[in-house]
Amino acid sequence: MHELSIAMSIVELAEGEARKACATSISKVEVEIGTMAGIETEALVFAWDAAISGTIANKAELIIHSITAEGHCLECGNDFPVSSFFTECAHCKSFRYQITKGKELRVRSLTVD
Repeated sequence: MHELSIAMSIVELAEGEARKACATSISKVEVEIGTMAGIETEALVFAWDAAISGTIANKAELIIHSITAEGHCLECGNDFPVSSFFTECAHCKSFRYQITKGKELRVRSLTVD
């Protein structure tokens, strides 16, 4: 379950930024996760409690914003939503496309005290 290591990395990053702001606690962490990022959000939520235990984020709420994947067809130039790696272009049915959005994993914001 790599989601635990991801949760721990998010907490580590959040703690570092909170310390830079001279904060003593973190109450909320908002993250953006693309639908093609390979992260099971349910597993990340489950791992969150273990990751925040004993940290200045020990009561922090995790808010996840999902980013829908999009592709750009290399054949016809169409941009379209991508639901899996086996999605075809909605316009020309080609499988030759580049994922342009939806692989993200980033911390959007922190709420600190």
